[in-house]
Amino acid sequence: MLLWLENNWGTLLVAAILILIVGLVLYKMIRDRKAGKTSCGGNCAGCAWAGRCHEAGSKREDPPQIPPQN
Repeated sequence: MLLWLENNWGTLLVAAILILIVGLVLYKMIRDRKAGKTSCGGNCAGCAWAGRCHEAGSKREDPPQIPPQN
């Protein structure tokens, strides 16, 4: 067992660092979500929901319905 740890300590260290980074990112995302923050950058020009999410005081519209194709 000690020999295996000695031969693989570098791989284990990199794996531990990656797991830590992923955990911190998930923690931040969950904390931001609970605080009501979004990932919206505010650039509506290239957004499919442009004009729907930043409407001031108006009711959001449902997305347009696609008619079935025969």
